[in-house]
Amino acid sequence: MKNIFKNLSLCFAVATSLNAIAGNEDRVGSAGASHLLVNPWARSSALADAAYANTNGLEATYTNIAGLAFTDKTQIKFNYSNWMGNAGIGLNSAGIAQRISESNVIAVSVQSMNFGDIPITTVANPEGNIGFFSPKANVFNVGFARAFSKSIYGGVNFKVISESISNLKANGIALDAGIRYVAGDNDQIKFGIALKNVGPVMRYKGDGLAQQITYVSTGYIASLEERSATFEMPSLLTIGGSYDFIFNEKNKLNVALGFTANSFMNDQYRIGFDYAMTNEKMAFNLRAGYAYEKNIFSAENRSNALVGPTAGFSIDALIGKNKSALGLEYCARMAGVFGVIHTVGATISLK
Repeated sequence: MKNIFKNLSLCFAVATSLNAIAGNEDRVGSAGASHLLVNPWARSSALADAAYANTNGLEATYTNIAGLAFTDKTQIKFNYSNWMGNAGIGLNSAGIAQRISESNVIAVSVQSMNFGDIPITTVANPEGNIGFFSPKANVFNVGFARAFSKSIYGGVNFKVISESISNLKANGIALDAGIRYVAGDNDQIKFGIALKNVGPVMRYKGDGLAQQITYVSTGYIASLEERSATFEMPSLLTIGGSYDFIFNEKNKLNVALGFTANSFMNDQYRIGFDYAMTNEKMAFNLRAGYAYEKNIFSAENRSNALVGPTAGFSIDALIGKNKSALGLEYCARMAGVFGVIHTVGATISLK
């Protein structure tokens, strides 16, 4: 217990110091690749992303990569979100996690944000009628996690980021790293810390930065190549803890707390609740959460489209001698004037 209290004190001290230096309001909106801040998975999103210490399997590639080490054998997931509600943006995510040894797990996943078909317009053709283009924002992840002991787990996640429109594109790389500490007679106490989206700056390149100019005096035509400014990744540090209230073998309540120290937006405080009911044939989870940040209650001053509340559920059928799970999941996130963001998906977890 002394070690537990020492870890709690350390996490609190780090969180307090980060609160003093992060969340710079003057830098809000100055980073790029903001789609890296979007959780594409339903189960952890329903907890308001508070489960930095207790998200297991493939979803941990977003929250805290150390949780990937808790994959049983093989896990396959697919989720879809109508991002920003009625804005017409589709977010697809899919991936697979595979245990390769007693201690090591690897994962591959991809997130793709599709903005639909947009008419191409030019100065000469302001009404369009010359075709369409489809902006894209993609993230490709390769993760690795390892169990170093019965209490300590860690992992790293390598990302390749791609953004494009009809005549411009930007590519970049980033790295996540995380650790998790587990304690208690039934492993009901968990702590986690993760550093996310650390990488070099990105820059847009392409034909959209080139234009032809005509010198009036000579009639010569020349090409002018412009340079775009670089932009940084939306790096952040997360700290979280959770506790399992075990009522009996079939009923359990997990309470998760999380703190996000953002470099380019307000810091966030999160809480999530996950109530689990299980029997020999089925597992049912009911989830809810809330994420708070400065000015979130002010429609005029808040800098985040998400207004805080989240909720969701999952149903898993337990099949076979090993109780492999075939599950469906759902999450709802409130986005103010944009409406409700719905995330639905399916998960296959083999043991």
